[in-house]
Amino acid sequence: MFSPKSTLKPSSFVFRRPLLKLSGEVLGGEEGAGFHEPVLESLAETISNLVVQGISPSIVLGGGNFFRGARGHLKSLKRHHGDFIGMLATIMNAVCFSDYLLASGVKNTVFSAMEIPKVCSSYQIDKAIGQIEDKSVCLFAGGSGNPFFSTDTAAALRAIETNCDVLIKVTKVDGVYDSDPISNPKAKKFQKISYGEVLKRGLGVMDLAAIALCRENKMPLLVLSMMEKNAILKACQGKPIGTRVVED
Repeated sequence: MFSPKSTLKPSSFVFRRPLLKLSGEVLGGEEGAGFHEPVLESLAETISNLVVQGISPSIVLGGGNFFRGARGHLKSLKRHHGDFIGMLATIMNAVCFSDYLLASGVKNTVFSAMEIPKVCSSYQIDKAIGQIEDKSVCLFAGGSGNPFFSTDTAAALRAIETNCDVLIKVTKVDGVYDSDPISNPKAKKFQKISYGEVLKRGLGVMDLAAIALCRENKMPLLVLSMMEKNAILKACQGKPIGTRVVED
């Protein structure tokens, strides 16, 4: 996940204001639970190197390293309460990662859709845009602030609201496939696919609400693997990597 520290020319980049959507499990390392310090340090270094290149990334972290939802194993927990617990998990992740970014020399602000003023700033669109324009990394936590919406949808919403120029979903696989590549070795990878085709096929790129938001607002979407070296930097340079989800 490391990027070179040499500074590239501004003309080298297609995207300069990406929003990065990462799962909470990535912070937990191989176990996918809690915090794994080497991962936190590596990811902070990656973000630091993007900033050195003049890129102004924003970040949405999931909460799956702490809580994976209520359905199926906590029968008495109501769905909306489970969603609120998940939102709190994303706030814990953002607050923790914020300190690792600071330790890497990256100024940043944690914005939460759930108001916890003693912990982090409450989300305001204009304030967040101002921070991005001031070259401060924004970590958007607390989901959308509402139950029944995933962090995918929150990421799409924040990317649109704060004028990001691309939404990049960083996953364990290297793009979008026509079926699960882990269970189906013959799964076909798409280099490019339209929003309409994703919706028609019901592909698990992001949840359908997030895809619909991106489609309606013409937000470019890239899906790539966090395991490929310099993946985010390459994506911002417009190099062919992962899968591009494009307008119909």
